[in-house]
Amino acid sequence: MDKKTIIGVVLMSLIFIGYMLYNSKQQAEYQEYLQQVQTEESALAQTSESEETTNVAEASAEDAEAELQREKDIYGDYLAAARNGEVKNITMSNDYLKVDFTTQGGMMKCVTLEEYTKFAPKDERTEKVVLYDPESAKFDMTFYIKQGLNTLPVNTSEYVFTTVGPRREGDAQRLVMQLEVAEGAYLQYEYVLYDEKSPARDYMIDFNVKLVNLSPLMAQQSTLGIDLANRTYQNERSFKTENMYTTLSYHLPDEESVEDLGMSEDSKSKQVQSEVNWVAFRQQFFSEAFIAHNNFAYADMGFTTEGANSGYVKSYSARLGLPYNAQTTEYNFSFYCGPNKYAILSDVVGANGEKIAMERLVPLGGWIVGWFNRWVVIPVFDFLSKYIGSFGVIILILTVLVKLLIFPLTYKSYLSTAKMRVIKPEMDALNEKYPNQEDAMKKQQAMMNLYKKAGVNPMGGCLPMLIQLPLLWALFRFFPVSIELRAQPFLWADDLSSYDSIINLPFTIPFYGDHVSLFCLLMGLAMIGFSYFNYQNQPASPMAGMKFMTVYLMPIMMLFWFNNYASGLCYYYLLSQIITMIQMMVIRRFVDDDKIHAMMERNAAKQKNKKKSKFQLRYEELMRQQEEMMRQQQAANGKRR
Repeated sequence: MDKKTIIGVVLMSLIFIGYMLYNSKQQAEYQEYLQQVQTEESALAQTSESEETTNVAEASAEDAEAELQREKDIYGDYLAAARNGEVKNITMSNDYLKVDFTTQGGMMKCVTLEEYTKFAPKDERTEKVVLYDPESAKFDMTFYIKQGLNTLPVNTSEYVFTTVGPRREGDAQRLVMQLEVAEGAYLQYEYVLYDEKSPARDYMIDFNVKLVNLSPLMAQQSTLGIDLANRTYQNERSFKTENMYTTLSYHLPDEESVEDLGMSEDSKSKQVQSEVNWVAFRQQFFSEAFIAHNNFAYADMGFTTEGANSGYVKSYSARLGLPYNAQTTEYNFSFYCGPNKYAILSDVVGANGEKIAMERLVPLGGWIVGWFNRWVVIPVFDFLSKYIGSFGVIILILTVLVKLLIFPLTYKSYLSTAKMRVIKPEMDALNEKYPNQEDAMKKQQAMMNLYKKAGVNPMGGCLPMLIQLPLLWALFRFFPVSIELRAQPFLWADDLSSYDSIINLPFTIPFYGDHVSLFCLLMGLAMIGFSYFNYQNQPASPMAGMKFMTVYLMPIMMLFWFNNYASGLCYYYLLSQIITMIQMMVIRRFVDDDKIHAMMERNAAKQKNKKKSKFQLRYEELMRQQEEMMRQQQAANGKRR
């Protein structure tokens, strides 16, 4: 490389290096400029945002102040402040209840039963029964006050109460909440929860309302209104069965019975313009009852049935009226939130110790049926449960006791059927002797003489069974509503108050369901066996085609009907059929047809020399007259021909 080339390369390198140094300096200055611009823009944006926020805050404050002033002009200073108060939640509890209150409306928003859980498989029962749904629970007292020349309605649910407590006084916890209406004038709620371990108090919450110095402010009105609303959770296995026993019940003063709106898969409502003692949102095993110790003036009540898969059963509402005059300053109420257990509800009384028929929330049936359940079934259950832990065994003992109680009727029924079977040849002979229609009176009289001679009552086989029907119906009413059976397992059944399921079907069979209840299936098979046993012992062969109806039709119908019923009920009917068949077999072994025939001959000998009663003489004379009238009528018809 020559000298000129070297000098050229050196100069080019120096020029390139100089350019790079100069460009780097320019880039640094440019980056510094960009950073300065961004900083200024950010500062400007923050200033603008701050100014905007300040303007919005100032506008919001002005709007809030204007809104507050508007509320003060409408409601007054105290009620306006109560509309914007801070909401607080308070809890009181004893061994049986946990009650959550809110100062919004001064009401109970949730009640949890500590001793009861929702239905679940036996090892998963952890979720406790909740009676009040916090999202739908409502308690709103409405009254009217004078505000200048206007009348202002006050709905307590729109206001936040101030609170004192809870505080403990002896065996009770007290919570006081107040709604200030004007200076020195307020509405006061006092809730009292008891710890005294008394059945009449375990699930009771006393609720006392005081109108302190409100009379001068009250507008002209004769009643105060109370709006109750609540939505009940599904707590049991079968929505259909739980819905069947879930309704709204109410009690009229001095009545022994309880009224209700009945069962519905849709909606029902009713207005009662007379006084009402209490209103209850009744479920299958639990109730929320609102008791007025001086009665409501009227009640407008109703419910709507929720969807089967919603997790709820019914939504209730009740509009209640309280009588009011200027001298009225206090009202006394109680809430019952607990199980539909007869022994507990029968101890719930009014303010003066009077019976208020709360035990009628347990639907035990009418006069005879209810009497048997109240004075036989429930005492037996309560007594045996003190010594026996398994309710399956208790049901077995109850079934045996019932069967022993009605054994004389069972014996008479069998004996009457057997007598009819023994005299069947003589009855056939009479049918052959009097085959014509014109001899019907003679045949009937001969049949009656045969029955009398043999000592047979034609209805003897039916009447004992008819007498048993009230007992069967009583137990049919008792088992599905017996909280004693709730969550009680036995053999393969998780809950004797609900159906047992050994197979869950992937489809639903109309009128049957989507499962197979083994207790129901065994009950149906036992009924077929019992029906076949009776069919074999009939005095006469039934008409063709009657065997299916007699032996199979009723058990099949019962199989479809009872598949969704309480497994305890199916278990009882299963035991009942088995024990009855055993009784019949024992009777048949010791009382055969020869002994019955000898018994009938002895009875015929007694009847032979026995003087006829006046009734028998009158009956025979009536039969003779009817026979003579028929003979004359037949003779007249012959002459006309």
